[in-house]
Amino acid sequence: MNPFLIENRIFDPAAECMDPAERRGLQLERLRNAVRHAGNIPFYRQKFKEAGITPESIRSLDDLRRLPFTTKQDLRDHYPFGFFAVPRSELVRIHASSGTTGKPTFVGYTRNDLKLWSELCARFLVGGGLTPDQVAQVSFGYGLFTGGFGLHYGIERVGAAVIPASSGNTQRQVLLLKDAKVNTLICTPSYALNLIDVLQDQGLKPGDLALRYAHFGGEQWTEDMRKAIEEALGIRAFNNYGLSEIIGPGVSGECAARTGMHIQEDHFIVECVNPQTLEPVAPGEEGELVITALTKEACPIIRYRTRDLARLLEGDCPCGRTTRRMSRVKGRTDDMMIIRGVNVFPSQVEEALLRVGGTAPHYVIELYRPHNLDEAVVKVEMRPQEFSDKMEELHRLRDRISREITGITGIHFQVELVEPNSLERSTGKVKRVIDKRGLKID
Repeated sequence: MNPFLIENRIFDPAAECMDPAERRGLQLERLRNAVRHAGNIPFYRQKFKEAGITPESIRSLDDLRRLPFTTKQDLRDHYPFGFFAVPRSELVRIHASSGTTGKPTFVGYTRNDLKLWSELCARFLVGGGLTPDQVAQVSFGYGLFTGGFGLHYGIERVGAAVIPASSGNTQRQVLLLKDAKVNTLICTPSYALNLIDVLQDQGLKPGDLALRYAHFGGEQWTEDMRKAIEEALGIRAFNNYGLSEIIGPGVSGECAARTGMHIQEDHFIVECVNPQTLEPVAPGEEGELVITALTKEACPIIRYRTRDLARLLEGDCPCGRTTRRMSRVKGRTDDMMIIRGVNVFPSQVEEALLRVGGTAPHYVIELYRPHNLDEAVVKVEMRPQEFSDKMEELHRLRDRISREITGITGIHFQVELVEPNSLERSTGKVKRVIDKRGLKID
């Protein structure tokens, strides 16, 4: 079987291939209902009153721009349960964001919300090759993080078997992949790199595994990283997108054509705005994604500023789905590095590293300000087979990396080559940037 050939399959053709005009009508009806339901939340009730907004005043989708934005800070200001729109007796699940930059934000689910969530995950899983006869291994953490449970129930909705491996204990993860003949892997792309390291240490080759597909999410990654992972594992890897505040994974995902991630537009309206002016960007232009959840019962969210930077893609997809698509997320407005006045994203540094042979895709960026001037250092692991004590070879490799990074970012980074397996490994979302400049980061 060629792992790079995949049958085009659609989980719910009626929804995913709906006539766009009919879908816009459905969105308008559901937007009015979402505004009505969000009125159960004091924050929205006050905002709607101030703006003179009622469900009946929403006459077209253009009226969406009259509605208030919602930010993560708004959710924190009403911590813990101020954005729940249903009584606690109707809640069946509570998740939360990681809280790595502040208090966690709690999100609730009714029974209908969980049913919807599994359906949305099933859509992109089927689009990316999952069939009922497969075994899928979920190597996301099972806990407050939405990734593990969301994908778990999506897999079961398709009818495939789930191995809930959770995160960590990479040696055991590899054992499961091999002995259980796992066909589909679910994890972050950075954790897939950890698995590859262990597989290679054990002398295992792609043909030794039954693995054929992977679905990655939870962090930004590049096309070059996708190619490197696919080559190392002999698989086809798919991108998906979601966030806890909206529902978790399931907002969008790739199909077999991989021409962008299809947005589940019957349940979400996605806008793309300039993060400074909050005005819509031109079609196809990069901007901040703003998402309205149209059918979430426990926590309806109106115009949520995700801080994720991406593009909404124009044109038809050969898979037959009629939903709009979005690009991969380039970065976030709040993990963007500003170095000497230049905006730089970790994904740009990663792109440069993956172009240079001799390095592993494990790196850490450290930022300093020793004399009122920003300095950037990237620590890069070498591959075991390329590790050398010959200074001349190391200098040449370091210079190639430096030139690639400068060519892509326009910024000079000091490059430090470190020994194989010397950087800390991640079992979940990887932390790429350590900012030691003493700057306040929101």
